[in-house]
Amino acid sequence: MTTENDSRRIKIFDTTLRDGEQSPGASMNLGEKLEVAQTLSDLGVDIIEAGFPIASPGDFEAVREIANSVRGATVCGLARCNPSDIERAWESLKGAALPRIHVFLATSAIHREFKLRMTQDEIVQRAVEGVRLAASYCDDVEFSPEDAARTEHDFLCQVVEAAIDAGATTINIPDTVGYATPQEMYDRIKLLLNRVPNIERAVLSAHCHDDLGLAVANSLAAVAAGCGQVECTINGIGERAGNCALEEIVMALRTRSELYQCDTKIRSEGLVPASRLVSTITGLDVQRNKAVVGRNAFAHESGIHQDGMLKDPSTYEIMRPEDVGFAKTDLVLGKHSGRAALADRARALGFNITAEQMQHVFERFKELADKKKEIYDGDVVALIQQEISGQVDEAWSLVSFHVESGSQQPPTVALTLSHGGQEHHQEVSQGDGPIDAAFWAVERITGYQVVCKDYRVSSATLGRDAQGEVHLEVEHEGRTYRGVGFSTNTVEATILALLNATNRIAAAAATTENT
Repeated sequence: MTTENDSRRIKIFDTTLRDGEQSPGASMNLGEKLEVAQTLSDLGVDIIEAGFPIASPGDFEAVREIANSVRGATVCGLARCNPSDIERAWESLKGAALPRIHVFLATSAIHREFKLRMTQDEIVQRAVEGVRLAASYCDDVEFSPEDAARTEHDFLCQVVEAAIDAGATTINIPDTVGYATPQEMYDRIKLLLNRVPNIERAVLSAHCHDDLGLAVANSLAAVAAGCGQVECTINGIGERAGNCALEEIVMALRTRSELYQCDTKIRSEGLVPASRLVSTITGLDVQRNKAVVGRNAFAHESGIHQDGMLKDPSTYEIMRPEDVGFAKTDLVLGKHSGRAALADRARALGFNITAEQMQHVFERFKELADKKKEIYDGDVVALIQQEISGQVDEAWSLVSFHVESGSQQPPTVALTLSHGGQEHHQEVSQGDGPIDAAFWAVERITGYQVVCKDYRVSSATLGRDAQGEVHLEVEHEGRTYRGVGFSTNTVEATILALLNATNRIAAAAATTENT
């Protein structure tokens, strides 16, 4: 068994806020990014890639705010190998206690010919210039030869050596399109270690995409070959099929420490809460059978499995559920439970929320307790997720609604909304069903016309009185906005989710008017 003294530590580079946010529909506002960044820092992530500062004013502001507020982790900004990108990145990062500039340039033949239209010599020159400029601002510079997994061996070694000589302290090897196999990734890392003469001056890193479902396997192969850093995201979110999942790589290294002889400094009991937070904010559900953090990851239905679990959990579980943040017991709360009991349960479930947020959660908890006899952990999680997801200015809020529906009458919703917490607006609308009628009523009151692109309903817990959890995506003037709502009444949950999305539209409109 590996001991602390003879194992090496693998740095975890989290790119949820950059590559993860590039998942369609997964964009986050500033408050949400700060919440995720702080969660990543508390989790023990070594490097947080906070964004791509040159991409937009919003990205720049998010990187700057995270750099100025988050401590305990290196804060990184991405930049192409050109002066304007790098200068913009440094401008956003200079307030960080531990800043890193991450520069990248494509190196594969297909990218050189069709995207960049540059020769090998031009690529090397541009890479060196970019790294040198970044190093003039910051001691911690990472260089990524984009599409490294498909780059010719000799040229990859050449450009990596040149980047290190120019000042790169981390060399990241991306499998940009998820094409590599574990053996190929292992061989490529070994190639660099054996053939690049100055490789000992830099940390080798792997950034693997999941197009063939091999991102975690390829990252493990890179670690086995000698990488000291893995780039990953919470829940594996990211471009196309996503990235290496942070929770999976961390627990694979920890569970099989005798094989890999290494570990990370991730506080694994925070994995499930981090997964839930990112899922709530992005609206990207975690599949039930998802490794480590899925709802079924530690569920056993087979009689043989259940018998073995009762005799010794290690017969069918290679990890303890509490080690990754699942609660060992499902504590039942009721309407007589107090704020202290609720706060204790929230902490046990891995949530770290402010006193003001807890007050809002407690108020909703009391309302829910009047509707339900028993409140389970799933209900508490849903209440907290509602508070987290609701962190957007409430231009519009629900006052009341009334639904009439039957086989002999058209579904009708009478809706009253508050604007700015003061003015009340009312509308009665009909639709093909109560959900459609609710959409029409919200649109007519707020004036925002939307097209519903995705609508999903799930339950927070089991039982006929479970809270309904509605996630939706709407399109307004070419942009996509997410919304989430929770209630034991599905129509109410839908209205709340639609208002959550509508308030994001209003916030975006206000930002545009002020710029």
